[in-house]
Amino acid sequence: MNETKVLKYIEDVIANMPSDWIKLTTHRLDIYNESLAKSQFLDEFEALFENNISETSALHELPTAYDYIRLGHPLSSVLEWAVAKLNGLQPAYVISFSSTTIPILAILRKNLFDHKNTLITYSGKLPDAFEPDVIKSVYGYNFDLKHVESLADIPEFEGSTVFVSQDSEMGKIDLDKSPAGIDFFVNIHAELGSVLVVNGQSNENYISEIQHVRRRETIAMTPVNCFSALKMLTGKSTSNSDKPDVDKNKALVLDTIRKITGADTKALLASSGLSMQYAIMMGLIHDAVEKHAFMPGRSQGKPIKIIVPPNCYGGTNDQARRVAACLDNVEILDLLVDRDHDMVQSIDSILNTVAEQDAVAYIIAEIPTNPRVEVPDLNKLREVLSAKRKTASGEIAIDPVFILDQTFCPNLQFLGEADIFSSIRTISYVSGSKFPSGGKCTAGYCVANKEAEPLLEKIEKHLILCDNEATAHQVEILAAQLPSMNQRIKDAYKNTREFVEFVKETLPEAKINFVSEELAQKGFTPSVFSLDLPSIGNTDEEREAYKRVLNLKLINMMINEIPNEGKYCVSYGQLKGSYWTIPATSTQGTTKEGDKDYIVRAALSPNMDLELHKKVFSDFVKENYSKMVFPQ
Repeated sequence: MNETKVLKYIEDVIANMPSDWIKLTTHRLDIYNESLAKSQFLDEFEALFENNISETSALHELPTAYDYIRLGHPLSSVLEWAVAKLNGLQPAYVISFSSTTIPILAILRKNLFDHKNTLITYSGKLPDAFEPDVIKSVYGYNFDLKHVESLADIPEFEGSTVFVSQDSEMGKIDLDKSPAGIDFFVNIHAELGSVLVVNGQSNENYISEIQHVRRRETIAMTPVNCFSALKMLTGKSTSNSDKPDVDKNKALVLDTIRKITGADTKALLASSGLSMQYAIMMGLIHDAVEKHAFMPGRSQGKPIKIIVPPNCYGGTNDQARRVAACLDNVEILDLLVDRDHDMVQSIDSILNTVAEQDAVAYIIAEIPTNPRVEVPDLNKLREVLSAKRKTASGEIAIDPVFILDQTFCPNLQFLGEADIFSSIRTISYVSGSKFPSGGKCTAGYCVANKEAEPLLEKIEKHLILCDNEATAHQVEILAAQLPSMNQRIKDAYKNTREFVEFVKETLPEAKINFVSEELAQKGFTPSVFSLDLPSIGNTDEEREAYKRVLNLKLINMMINEIPNEGKYCVSYGQLKGSYWTIPATSTQGTTKEGDKDYIVRAALSPNMDLELHKKVFSDFVKENYSKMVFPQ
C-alpha cells in the first residue's frame, strides 16, 4: 500500500510541478535559508505527501533545495526521496549523480583517508569510462575488482563492499533480498546518470563526504534527467521525440566558443565549472605523473604546487585543497591577490620559491578577482609568468601553467595568437551557470592556447573518466544562449555601471569594488561589484558588527521590495533580475575565516528595473544613514 501511495504521489507531482523545477538551475531563491538548504525542501515536501497535496501552487511555495544543481535541486531531491521511500530509508541515504563513475570515486576517496579497503563488485560491466589503472596511479585510490553473476556471488570482505549495476530502470534496489555485506549500491543508467544508496547506519558517516564530492567535483543528476528517472520509476514512458541534435548543437557551441575566446584550439564542455576545473586539475597531475616521474605515495619525482588565492571562490579553493589532500606530493600554496596584495608580486615571489624547489607549478587565478573585482597589470603579469627561472642546482625550472578562471569576463580574449597570454602555457575556463547559459544550466567549458594545447588530451581524458562531460540537454541550452552572450555582457555592464555611479552619489562614504572606466575600455566589463558599507562604532569590532547588520538590511530590502527581480544568491550573468549575497557566508563558505569578506556582493543583469533598484537603495540610505555622523 505504501509503495502504491508513493508512486501515485510522484505521478501527481511530476504532472503538476512548477516549470522552473526543470528549466532553472535553482528554484525559489527568494525563499532561501542557507543553514536549512539541505533539509527544508524535503521537510515541507514530506508534509505535502502526508496530506496528499500535489497542486502546482503548493509545490511552487516550496523553498530552495540545495544549491546550483551540484548539491541538489527539487527534482533530484524528489527522486532521492522516492527511492528512499520505496526502500524504507531516510532520503539522506540516497544520492543521485549526473556522473556514472564519481559515486564510486567518492567512496574510494573516503576510504583513502580512513585507510580502509574497498571491493568493487559488478554485474554486467563497469562504466566504459572507469579506468582502474589511472584511478590508482593518478588519484591514489586503492581497490579490488570482482565481476559477479548475482548478488549471492559477492564474497565476505574486510572493508567496504560496493555493488555496481547497470539497469534500464532507475532506482530499483531490493535491499531486503540483498546480502548484508553490501555497503553501497551504485545503480547506473547510461543516459541519465546514477543513484547511490548507502546501506546501513554503520555507513552513515559516508553521507556528508559523498555529498561533498558531488558539490565540489561533479553535479547531481540534472533536472531533465531526474524527470525522466521519476517517470521511469512510476512506469511511464520516457520516449522523447524532441531529443536534441547533439552533434549539431555541439558543433555550434564549439564554433561560438572559438569566436568568443579567439583560441584556435579544441574546447571541452563539462557538466559544471567545477567539473571542468576538476578535469583540469587531474589532467595536469596526470601530465606530471608521466613527464616528471611523480607517483602518489612515493618521494621521487618533482613535487607539484597548486597555487591558489585563499579568498577566491570557495568551490575553486576547496576543490584544489581536496585534490592536494589525496596526494602526498601535491601541496597548496596561498596566492595573496586582494586588499593590500598585488597578484603580480605574489606570483613572482611564489614562482621563485617553486623554481628553487624544482617543482611543477599550477596557478589558479580569477581575473577580475572575486569578490573585490580587481584586475592586475596584465603586461607585468605576462612578464612574471614567462620569466626564465632556475632551480637550486642551476638548471632551467619548469615553466608554470596558468589556469585562468574568467567567469566574470568570458568575453575577453586572452589566448589567441596575438593576445596577452599567447606565449605562456595558459588554460582558461568558465562556469556555464553564469553568462554562457544565462543561468539555465551549469555546463562549463575550457580552452587552451597553442602553448598549452598538448595538455588538453589529458584534461579530456579525466573529464571522460569522471563522466563529467556536459549532457546533451546542457549542450542544447548553450547552443541557444552562447551566441547572445557578449551582447548580454555589454547590457548588464551598462546597468551595473549606472547603478554603481548612483551608489557613489547617494552614499559617498561607501567603498565600492568595481572596475575602472579605463579597464572597461579594455574590455573588462563585469556586471558584479562589491560594496563595503560605512559603519559607526567606538572600536573596529563594533564597526564591523554593525556593518554586518547593515549588509543584511540592504540585501533583505532589495529582495523584499523587488520580489520579482531581487534574489539571494551568488549568481551572476543571469538573464534578468539582480542577485545579492555576502561572500563570507556563501561563495567563501569553506575559506579560512581570516580570508573571508563580510561585504555585500551584487550582480545585475541586462533585463531589470534599474530605477526601482535605485529607489530601494535610496530608501535604505535614508532609513539607516540620515542621522549617522562619520568622522571627518
